[in-house]
Amino acid sequence: MGITDDSSTSPSSSRGVVITTTVILVGYLVAAALGLPQRGTELTLGEPDYPVGDPSVVTLDTVNAPEQPGIANDSPPADLAQRPHVPAEPPSFLMVLPFALLLAAIAVLPLSHWTEHWWDNNLHRFYVAAGLGLFTLGYYALVHAHPVDRHFLGHAVIAPSSGGVSLGVPWAVFQNAIFNEFVPFVILLFALYTISGGIRIEGDLPAHPLTNSLFIGVGAVLANLIGTTGAAMLLVRPLLETNSERRHVKHTVVFFIFAVCNCGGCLLPIGDPPLFLGYLQGVDFLWTLALWPPWLLVNGALVVIYYAWDYFWCYPHEAKADLVKDEARVRRLQFSGVWPNALLLLAVVVAVAILDPSKPFPGSDWHPWLFLREAVLLALVGLSLVLGRADVRRANQFNYGAIIEVAALFFGIFLCMQPALQILEVKGNELGIDVPWKFFWSTGALSSVLDNAPTYLVFFKAAQSLHSTGETMAGVNVDILAAISLGAVFMGAMTYIGNGPNFMVKSIAEKAGVKMPSFFGYMLYSLGVLFPLFVIVTLVFFR
Repeated sequence: MGITDDSSTSPSSSRGVVITTTVILVGYLVAAALGLPQRGTELTLGEPDYPVGDPSVVTLDTVNAPEQPGIANDSPPADLAQRPHVPAEPPSFLMVLPFALLLAAIAVLPLSHWTEHWWDNNLHRFYVAAGLGLFTLGYYALVHAHPVDRHFLGHAVIAPSSGGVSLGVPWAVFQNAIFNEFVPFVILLFALYTISGGIRIEGDLPAHPLTNSLFIGVGAVLANLIGTTGAAMLLVRPLLETNSERRHVKHTVVFFIFAVCNCGGCLLPIGDPPLFLGYLQGVDFLWTLALWPPWLLVNGALVVIYYAWDYFWCYPHEAKADLVKDEARVRRLQFSGVWPNALLLLAVVVAVAILDPSKPFPGSDWHPWLFLREAVLLALVGLSLVLGRADVRRANQFNYGAIIEVAALFFGIFLCMQPALQILEVKGNELGIDVPWKFFWSTGALSSVLDNAPTYLVFFKAAQSLHSTGETMAGVNVDILAAISLGAVFMGAMTYIGNGPNFMVKSIAEKAGVKMPSFFGYMLYSLGVLFPLFVIVTLVFFR
């Protein structure tokens, strides 16, 4: 399957994925037989290697002695867990430009008549993302003259070469971005997307306000278990089939985007991509369950507002002939592909929860091997494709285009955002964003117009740089962490470009004949409905 394959639903495309995952799993087993992932976990948990004479690996003493930036210290600090963070010079502020350009391309190029078709090709997206990522790595190789922290396979400080091209520094940045963040992130999304694509719900219920409200409410709950993308792809088609006889449908799809594609997915790390990035940064798997009060307030309000809107205004304005037709053309919901995919989705949740190499396996002192979690997720994908029904995926019009798009773009995003993360890590306490409500609105404002996953990570790093005297989680005050999490998840619903499933649902609805609001028309809905709700969230939870 090539990167340009956006539409293939043929058995050969799935066979290609099965073969690829099998090869990767065999390779992982060979590596495990050689002890490599086990050693990776040891390095992650224990002291990093400090080879004598290695000019790129330095310690605190070396970094604090700028006149000798390339000399390694033979005796690393004994207590690495308590070692203070290395004071470092951040990259140039100009190096935020590649990150900004990439996010601007994601936001603007699909909207322009001149570029939308060119941008539709995932290979072209990858050219832009990888090109800007390589430019960022080039800066670290040729220009950046200060050490950087390496977080993959244990913490170390990598100093630049004394002269010429520095290879160690860009390699450390690449390891942080790709191995530490991108690979776990994309494999989780790939597993949820592929497995949920093997389940189909079809039918045509009476399109009453209560029926649609139940679709939205159930989707908001389901988003926490199979992700906002999985829940949206699972429920949007039966929702559209149920409303196929009605003419006033676009408000239903808009509220579906609000709740199912965004606001519903904040109770587990697999619910929305920003929260999984937090999990990778050390947030406990079940910590996000503490966000249930704002989750209930916002999603409960959305269901109530939708019901009132549809019951008192839209449903009464439907043509009587259409309502009669809707009552006559009723088919009960039918589920197909539930076996084995429902069980496999549950296995995804369990694997993510218990196979974190930085945490001991429940009830033991054993730490899972490095990338064992990702290997298990790929195995679950393979089982879904082999044991699941191909006809169900064809009926769902399942293809790999959306997940390839995510992989192509986020490869560049994770590379390009490294300078911004490092700047915030050093300068974050100078931004004046120091209380929960400021983090909620700052994170949310950027999540509305940029992708909410990297936005979350940027403000997460900024929050880590603040001095905290209260309860913390992963180095962040818990009230601030809640504000960042909710801002990223909730306000991704403010525009079509705030979260990946938004545009996907819009496209599916338009292909089904629903005339969806324009970019700014959608914002009239979000400003009228969501903005007041978020003000209430601020007053209730972040005063």
